[in-house]
Amino acid sequence: MSAPPELPDIVRRAFDVSRRAGYASFCRNETGRLLATLAATRTGTMAEFGTGTGVGTAWLRSGVRCDDVRLVTAELDEKLADAAAEIFVDDDQVEVIGADWSTLRDRAPFSLLFVDAGDPAGVRVDAIADLVGPGGIVVLDDFVPCESWPPITGGRVDYLREEWLTDDRFTAAEVMVAPDASAVLATRR
Repeated sequence: MSAPPELPDIVRRAFDVSRRAGYASFCRNETGRLLATLAATRTGTMAEFGTGTGVGTAWLRSGVRCDDVRLVTAELDEKLADAAAEIFVDDDQVEVIGADWSTLRDRAPFSLLFVDAGDPAGVRVDAIADLVGPGGIVVLDDFVPCESWPPITGGRVDYLREEWLTDDRFTAAEVMVAPDASAVLATRR
């Protein structure tokens, strides 16, 4: 993939915090660049469910172009949420909450919602659809690219991916971000 080798300062800071926290599971740079690109098109409130130590949030923040954009992110693990909050301590546009993502429901609708597809039960279309308004974008990452239909992962139909790609409330596509990684982008109709 062609991409500039340098990282935005906020993303470098997030990587440093992640390393100090001993956290190795975070947003890939390829997905991060996609998030920054999408964030540059958004206004209003964006959200992330499953902050980890804030790398994905940092990528989103690096793309924000308007002073009135808000970014709110929730992480259930208090230690990880505290680490992420350290990155954005001086940033009034970002709020890190140490809580389950469902606590953010009252802040919807979101113009962009980034969710980790690692927990399929928590990111089903019916659980998320009403959290974005018309034109709002949902980004789900951590998929393995698949060329077949229905999509197969680990020898089984990937029902989560199939559900997002076929739901009538969204226009959706799977996008390869690297040879071994893809994301589903879904725009609310």
